[in-house]
Amino acid sequence: MSAIELAPGIHWIGAIDRDIRVFDVIMKAEQGTTYNSYLVRGSKSCALIETVKARFFDSYLSTIKTLVDPAQIDYIVMNHTEPDHSGSLDRMLAEAQSARVVSSKNGVSFIKGILNRDIDVQTVGDGDSIDLGGVTLEFIQAPFLHRPDTMFTFVREHGVLFPCDFLGSHFSDERMFDDQVDDFGHSRRYYFDHIIRPFKEFAVRAMDKIADLPIRVIAPSHGPILRTDLDKYLGEYRNWCAVPAKGDKPRVLVFYASSYGNTRSMAESVAEGCREAGAEVTVFDLEVTDAGSILDEIEAADALAVGSCTINGDAVKPVWDFLSSLATLKLRGKAGAAFGCYGWSGEAVKYIEERLKAVKLKVPVEGIRAQMMVNQQDLEACRKLGKELTGSVNA
Repeated sequence: MSAIELAPGIHWIGAIDRDIRVFDVIMKAEQGTTYNSYLVRGSKSCALIETVKARFFDSYLSTIKTLVDPAQIDYIVMNHTEPDHSGSLDRMLAEAQSARVVSSKNGVSFIKGILNRDIDVQTVGDGDSIDLGGVTLEFIQAPFLHRPDTMFTFVREHGVLFPCDFLGSHFSDERMFDDQVDDFGHSRRYYFDHIIRPFKEFAVRAMDKIADLPIRVIAPSHGPILRTDLDKYLGEYRNWCAVPAKGDKPRVLVFYASSYGNTRSMAESVAEGCREAGAEVTVFDLEVTDAGSILDEIEAADALAVGSCTINGDAVKPVWDFLSSLATLKLRGKAGAAFGCYGWSGEAVKYIEERLKAVKLKVPVEGIRAQMMVNQQDLEACRKLGKELTGSVNA
């Protein structure tokens, strides 16, 4: 892949991973991804903005050499230090032996852990800058987007912002620029939901910090480089970070997975009890529900009730997939409850309750278990659970 010019003296020199389909074990990357590194040159110095994943180092180095002798690189700026950004750092330092690594203070220990040796890291914070000779790197602290060491780098002379993972996407296209590639809106939203969503308040703070900068190009660490209608991309993030509006009534979501219909009947009774207590309720069958499509609804809810049949001593896979998706949400203070039908052991309810507590929900009502075929007494217990769960919302 050839270097691509973003602005005078600023080039993309990264790598394209067309074949990857799962990123960091947990994320889909159906269109592949890119590892975006950039070379910024002034009249007296030059700097790399991050490196690339380790297995792409050889092609990465070849691209750099088309622009500059690696020995002439003076700085390697690590906006953050995950291996997809820092995987080539050690080998790059062997090529650029005079280069200083630049990072936030929070990044120093991570860099030393990556290299497994002590090095003299130049730490920077808000307001600090490095003059490359007519081209200035300005640094903006942006912690927890999505790691504690994250920062942005801005080249004011050309209006180029390097925001690390912020505003990125897992999407690969050799054309690289947003106005040249195919539509990647789904990839942007998916990336936000899995990377930035847990840190909404930090995203808002970062956007406030950069609001007055004369940005003309946004060059993230993954996905297309943004150079058209930047207000649209920032506006999307503002909207996605907005706190869900609260309604006049408590909002309860009831989720279930049922093999023979008994746990479904329990879910319907839980929902009845919630409605009788004054809540707005929606019931979801987890066998056919994509949790990723309703994250906003979950975040806006006041309480969640989750039901599963027990198979092989455990809750079933659709329920665990749903419970796993809750890790990206802010759920502290919401109420949760569990229920389910079982044959002879019934562990699912206990495991669901443990998971709800682990993601910071309060579990004010003891879960309901029904053995074999649910009866009227079981359904009445579920209605009572729904009423008590709703009553706990404002308790």
